[in-house]
Amino acid sequence: MHRSMLEEVDPQLKMGEAVDGVTRHAAGLAAEIPQPSPQKTTTARTRRSWRRRPFPASNPPPPYRRRLLDLGWRRGGGDGGVQLADKLKIFKTDNFDPDAYVQSKCQTMNEKDEPVIVVRMEVREMRFGASISVHIQEIRHLCSYLQDLKKASAEEMRRSVYANYAAFIRTSKEISDLEGELLSIRNLLNTQAALIHGLSEGVQIDSLTSGTEGSTEEDISNVEGQEPSEIQKWSADFPDMLDVLLAERRVDEALDALDEAERVAADRTQTLTTAEISALRSAVSDNRQKLADQLAEAACQSSTRGIELRAAASALKRLGDGPRAHSLLLSAHNQRLQCNLQTIHPSSTSYGGAYTAALAQQVFSVVAQALSDSVEVFGDESCYASELVTWATQQVLSFALLVKRHVLSSCAAAGGLRAAAECVQISIGHCSLLEARGLSVSAVLLKQFKPSLEQALDANLRRIEESTAALAAADNWTLTYPPNGIHPLARSSVANLALQPKLSSSAHRFNSMVQDYFEDVTPLLSLQLGGSTMDGIAKNFSLYINLLISALPGSMDDEANIDGLGNKIILMAETEEQQLALLANASLLAEELLPRAAMKLSSINQSSMDDLRKRGPDKQNRVPELREWKRKLQRMVDRLRDSFCRQHALELIFTDEGDTHLSAEMYISMDNTVEEPEWVPSPIFQELYAKLNRMAGVAADMFVGRERFATLLMMRLTETVILWLSEDQAFWEEIEQGPKPLGPLGLQQFYLDMQFVIIFGQGRFLSRHVHQVILDIIDRAMGAFSATGMNPDSVLPGDDWFMDVAQEVVGMISGRGRAANGDREINSPTASVSAHSMSSFRSHGSS
Repeated sequence: MHRSMLEEVDPQLKMGEAVDGVTRHAAGLAAEIPQPSPQKTTTARTRRSWRRRPFPASNPPPPYRRRLLDLGWRRGGGDGGVQLADKLKIFKTDNFDPDAYVQSKCQTMNEKDEPVIVVRMEVREMRFGASISVHIQEIRHLCSYLQDLKKASAEEMRRSVYANYAAFIRTSKEISDLEGELLSIRNLLNTQAALIHGLSEGVQIDSLTSGTEGSTEEDISNVEGQEPSEIQKWSADFPDMLDVLLAERRVDEALDALDEAERVAADRTQTLTTAEISALRSAVSDNRQKLADQLAEAACQSSTRGIELRAAASALKRLGDGPRAHSLLLSAHNQRLQCNLQTIHPSSTSYGGAYTAALAQQVFSVVAQALSDSVEVFGDESCYASELVTWATQQVLSFALLVKRHVLSSCAAAGGLRAAAECVQISIGHCSLLEARGLSVSAVLLKQFKPSLEQALDANLRRIEESTAALAAADNWTLTYPPNGIHPLARSSVANLALQPKLSSSAHRFNSMVQDYFEDVTPLLSLQLGGSTMDGIAKNFSLYINLLISALPGSMDDEANIDGLGNKIILMAETEEQQLALLANASLLAEELLPRAAMKLSSINQSSMDDLRKRGPDKQNRVPELREWKRKLQRMVDRLRDSFCRQHALELIFTDEGDTHLSAEMYISMDNTVEEPEWVPSPIFQELYAKLNRMAGVAADMFVGRERFATLLMMRLTETVILWLSEDQAFWEEIEQGPKPLGPLGLQQFYLDMQFVIIFGQGRFLSRHVHQVILDIIDRAMGAFSATGMNPDSVLPGDDWFMDVAQEVVGMISGRGRAANGDREINSPTASVSAHSMSSFRSHGSS
């Protein structure tokens, strides 16, 4: 193709030269023709104007005019329908003569004497001037026409060159390479010629084997006396043959020739002389090194890849330079990788995931290709495998540093856990492809990514804490269903709205952010961040519990609430319903929502996670870890519950002025009064039952499906009051060691109060432990009474009396009973049962 292109361009160049020659020749002829006199110009112009008109059939044009018309040379350079290629054919011939061409086209002007003679003898002087003017005009038209042909030819050549520009460039490069090869061959031939010349002048080669001069002379005489054998001829031609193979880059044939030469040098010691063997071995050694250098140079070129690269490495290994071949193989892949990485810039992508994916595609594909090439060429030899693992580790480390610098650092600083998790997931996914081929490099990534991810986790936890605290400052502690945009417990329709959790606004926000947090951190299980992740959420939940505790009235002096709150302002929960809402938030989060979210760490993407080897023990420990984590959350809820119960117990026991509603004096002083007391439970215990009854009704609506928590809450409140009474040292010191002993009426009132607590608490508000504590308290009071020398059984009425009084009060407080005088309000239980209590006591006493 290149040859045909050159053949096409060369005639065009020749044609251009021919047109130039014709133009110069025509211009010379025009200069030789004498110019007409000025006074006859008008006549000539008149005749030229007449000649513009077509010739009639009866009056044909003169011969020279007819020749020009036949060629299409009219005024204006019209081509008469003749193609440019047809016009230029005559100029492309090798024997083109411009002088002859002009003479043939202007034959009438070559015979310029004939018109002059005719003019002199037969025509007037005016006729002569007109004829000369016509010749000049036709020559000028000829020159103009030739110039147009020259321009058209140049334009045609330019289009041809542009159309085949790539072929011209490729041809020029091939010519340049060919010149280099020819120069190398010439240098090689010069070297060989110098070597042969040196040998011919008597250069002596030391013998490789020990022998006497006599044997050497005998070998020489034998060689001189006989014709060289085929092996000797082959040995003599071997260097030249090998040089040709190397010059033509026929590597496999060169390797075969080198192996053959070594076999010849080893096996034909009897056939070849020592000098020939020495020369053969020297040629083998030199050419081995030369071939190795040539292969190394080829392997280092960026254009060498794939089959060519493996062939070069295999040839180097065959030459005995395996370590160098393996290093060059890895170096070539590294060079290719660095070239590909130059096209990837973090600024050209919209987010970190695209940059990480593009970078991982380049890095891990090159590493995988290097792994395949190494195994194909070098097999599983340990030395090469060790170098491959080291090289792959370096490439993965460089990749991890790039991702960390351009993506993870910014994500960690901004708390972009989802973007960071996506980048890590992309990287781990590519690592799994290498692990399928037996190369595990995920540990390198995990070591580099873990600090940045921990920073991102901390930033997310801080954001959860700050956002929850901000909402808690304005939370009205009213339970509602999840608003739009907040993660519900179950994604369902309006028909399943009852299944949705009812929380306050701050709890909804906390739950939503925790759900998102666990979804983002789930792909990071390979980094073994599960423990720190769950611990961070537990810490945030503890801070949220502190916020809820601080929302309880009267809890500002609690040191536990101050820890971690700083200067945060929380809206107080004034009513019992709002305070129970605090417990509903905490219990629902700790018992259901947070554990369910944490289960994502072991339930989502489990199929992809099992591919990582370190995932096995982590998965086995996940369930016990979740169980312990849930118990930790429950202990935090217990802190809120204890604060709630302690606050309400203090409200029952103490007044706003600091006085107490439950003291030993209230029992001891009963025996100092003259009037008969009203046998009803003490106001503090009636208020305790009334509070428990109200809270139980509210809790029944708040703790749907979690009635056990509400029951335990009521039991805990009862337990708090009873334990306070049991552990009040001042109370018992005054009862047991006070100046005034406990009398019969005081003992009876104390016994009635305890029986009242047992009766209203059975099955609802009283645990077995508290029931036993009450019995112990009764025994202790009766023991103090017995210390005075009196028998408690002699002064106390029967148990039926206590049960009747207690049940009547319970019925009145709960609304199941009414006093005999119907004008009493149910909400005034103390006043409503006074008459019945007195009558019961009198009847019991009379009996």
